[in-house]
Amino acid sequence: MNIHHRLEGLRQLSPGSVLSIGNFDGVHRGHQSLLRMARELRASTPGSRVAVVTFEPHPLTVLRPEKAPPRLLTPEMKRLLLAAEGVDDLVELAPEPAVLNLTAEQFWALLRDEVRPAHLVEGREFNFGKDRGGNIARLREWVAGSGIQLHVAGEVEMPLLDMRLVPISSTLVRWLVAYGRVRDAAICLGRPYALQGEVIPGYQRGRTIGVPTANLRCDRQFIPADGVYAGRCMVEGTDYPAAVSIGTLPTFGEYDRQIEAHLIGFAGDLYGRVLTVELIDWLRDQRKYDGIEPLKVQIAIDLKETIRRAADDPSRPIAAA
Repeated sequence: MNIHHRLEGLRQLSPGSVLSIGNFDGVHRGHQSLLRMARELRASTPGSRVAVVTFEPHPLTVLRPEKAPPRLLTPEMKRLLLAAEGVDDLVELAPEPAVLNLTAEQFWALLRDEVRPAHLVEGREFNFGKDRGGNIARLREWVAGSGIQLHVAGEVEMPLLDMRLVPISSTLVRWLVAYGRVRDAAICLGRPYALQGEVIPGYQRGRTIGVPTANLRCDRQFIPADGVYAGRCMVEGTDYPAAVSIGTLPTFGEYDRQIEAHLIGFAGDLYGRVLTVELIDWLRDQRKYDGIEPLKVQIAIDLKETIRRAADDPSRPIAAA
């Protein structure tokens, strides 16, 4: 996948591309539906390429930082997933004045006269341009007679574990993750929710009780609710079950929020490495124990349950360390 930047990169796309524009945070099943339609159009349009235009970071980080949604994916993870979905060209637009000040009419003129895609593939709620002045209705009017075909993908719905049918969106995935509902989030994503971060020094409490942990710095992603999760992590081609603790260490009297992963069966030094840890299922709340021995008993139960749930889950990691 070729990666381009800013409006100059957008102008470098090959004429006749199959183009989709959006934030694509999460690359969830709704996004995957758009990209599947784009791949089908590529197959029927000789010489065309699938191109995605996204924003890096989200425009609200500049326009209204307090309203900017926490991101589900790091930029690296998003690129990896888009490439896996068959995207040939990715354009990352920075939220700078040259982009943010383009009206919907100006952005459309740029697409029509300079980018010249053969197809545009968007969802029904697509908005673009300054103050979100452009929408699907206006695009339908503008593409008429332009030689560009507009394709509008329908909403994707999935049943959650409670059998409630819900429309898939990045907002829904964030809500589910915020409440620790990572199994439901995986239904929406088509894969487990994953945290990616560098292994940094921590309190090293785990070593003292025989359960060393990798302390992850994941400051670029949305962090799930505090608790203990069953997870999985791949290191050097080996897939390890991972018991993941998110929150504080109340038993030890330490209350700084941390993300710690114990890779079951792994022995080695992970400091400085970037790990991708998938969260398969919620196990339990964080709680304070009356001493080390009750905590060790509970950890043994957590590890056994993590192994069981990791073995039962068939999906694979999205990235290797």
